[in-house]
Amino acid sequence: MADVSRTPDDVTLIPRNRQHDIARCLAGDWFDQHAFKTAWFNAMSITFPLGEKFFIDSVRHFSGQIDDPKLAEEIRGFCGQEGFHRREHQRYNETLCRLRGYDLQVMEGRLERNIQRAYRFLTPLQRLAATAAIEHITAIMAESALSTDNPMIYNADPAMLDLWRWHAAEEMEHKAVAFDVYRAVGGTERMRRNAMRQATFFLLLDILMGLVHMLRRDKKLWSLRLWREGWKFLFARGGILRRIGPAYREYYRVGFHPWDRDTRGLLQSWKLGDTAAT
Repeated sequence: MADVSRTPDDVTLIPRNRQHDIARCLAGDWFDQHAFKTAWFNAMSITFPLGEKFFIDSVRHFSGQIDDPKLAEEIRGFCGQEGFHRREHQRYNETLCRLRGYDLQVMEGRLERNIQRAYRFLTPLQRLAATAAIEHITAIMAESALSTDNPMIYNADPAMLDLWRWHAAEEMEHKAVAFDVYRAVGGTERMRRNAMRQATFFLLLDILMGLVHMLRRDKKLWSLRLWREGWKFLFARGGILRRIGPAYREYYRVGFHPWDRDTRGLLQSWKLGDTAAT
C-alpha cells in the first residue's frame, strides 16, 4: 500500500518535550475560579495517561503493515507526542490528587478496568477504530481550544492555558494518524461510525465519574446552583460541548476525513504565539 497519509505535507508531527510547573494552579479552582469548570478539565486529564497508552498501543499494533513512508513517520511522531502528553498529565494528576485529596487509584482503577475489557472483547481493528474516534473528539476540542473566541483564553490561569493549548496543538497535528492507519488496514465505514457512538458514551461517562468524585471530595456535589452553571458551561449557547457539536457530527458522514477540517491556520497562529512567549 502507498500514499495512504492525507495529513498535509506542511504539517509536521514534532514531539515537543515540554514540562509545566502547575502545582500552584492545581491547588485551587484554576478555571474561572469555578469548581465545576475546573473539575471538568481536571477529570479530562485523569483519562489521558491510560487512554493515550491505549491509543499508542492500538496504532503500533498495525505499524508493521504500513508501507507508506510518510504515514510510518507520522506514526512515530504520533507516539512521541502522545508519550509526552501521557507523562505530563500523569504528573498533573498525581499533583492534583495530592493537593486536593482526590483518590487517583479509584479514578484510574475504573479506567483501567474499562481498558482491560476492551482488550478482552474487542479485536485490534475495533480498538484502532475506537482510537480514531476519540482522536477526532480530542481534535475538535483542540480546534475549539485554539480558537480566539474560546472562553478558556480569558478565564484560565495562564500556566494551565499554556499546557492545554500545547496539548491541543499537537492533537490537531496528529488528528488523522490513527484514522489513516485504520483505513490503510481495511477498516470499514460501518465499524468506524459504530466505534464513535461507543467511544463517545464511555468517554463522557469516564469524565463524569471523575467530575463527581472531585466534587464529592470538595463537598460541592449536591450544589444545584453549581450543576446549573455547569450545564450552561457545557451545553448552553457557546458551551464547550455545544460548540463542537457540528464538527462531531461530521464524523458520521460517509467518506469523512479529519483533514476535511483544515485547521492549519489555527496551528500557525498557535506556533506564532508560542514562539513569541518563549
